[in-house]
Amino acid sequence: MPSYISRIWNARYFWVHLALADLRSRWRRSFLGVAWCIIQPLGLTLLITLVFSKLFNTNITTYAPYILSGIIIWECLSANIVGGSLSFVQADAYIKQCNHPLAIYTLRNVIGSGIIMMLASISLYAWILVVMPENLSWSWLATLTIYPVLAMIVWPVATLLSYLSTRFRDIPHALGLVMQSLWFVSPVYFEDKMFRNGGLHVLVDYNPIYHILQIFRAPLLHGEWPTAENYLFAISTGLILTAATILVGSKCERRVIFYL
Repeated sequence: MPSYISRIWNARYFWVHLALADLRSRWRRSFLGVAWCIIQPLGLTLLITLVFSKLFNTNITTYAPYILSGIIIWECLSANIVGGSLSFVQADAYIKQCNHPLAIYTLRNVIGSGIIMMLASISLYAWILVVMPENLSWSWLATLTIYPVLAMIVWPVATLLSYLSTRFRDIPHALGLVMQSLWFVSPVYFEDKMFRNGGLHVLVDYNPIYHILQIFRAPLLHGEWPTAENYLFAISTGLILTAATILVGSKCERRVIFYL
């Protein structure tokens, strides 16, 4: 592993260039360009909030940032899990020509989605400052920890799924169904109290997605520091996924070229 990590670091100019090239391609010839990172989640938040606030009889002022924070985190997770699973397939030209560690191709996706998440978060910070300024506190510094915590989770899971998807091409299609299922059993748009009041507290207390969301939501929506339990679940999930990825990668990395 030290040698593998060293090779990733030595190729840093390559994968940074790929990540930035993806972003440039994403907004090429777009009139609004980067602004879409803010407009898109805000528009979706407005639509969902107007519908769900009536259904659940909730306050729009506090429910809208709850929805927006869920969209921001969920989009990052989906981009890396569903989109990241195709990283090796999409980078087959580079893989066939360059002897770089394959993990850089999923890292490329992690960096791009992380930058998009940072830009999308601007609207959430602005909303809280204007509508709920009483939540402004030193606990906001904890929101910065969401980026390394998310990277610790999505990089290994994207790499693991890329190894599997290169061999079994049905996996990316099945992931759409899996992510849809996770959406229903996670407090992304539905408030966590709905799960607890409905006797489904297990879907919250032992759900890593909930704890990831809390690291981001607790400081912004409640002015509180995330709990040690939130970090424990999130980091433990990352370590387990990393161990699984190392195990699979050690056996499959040299075979990927043949599957491509």
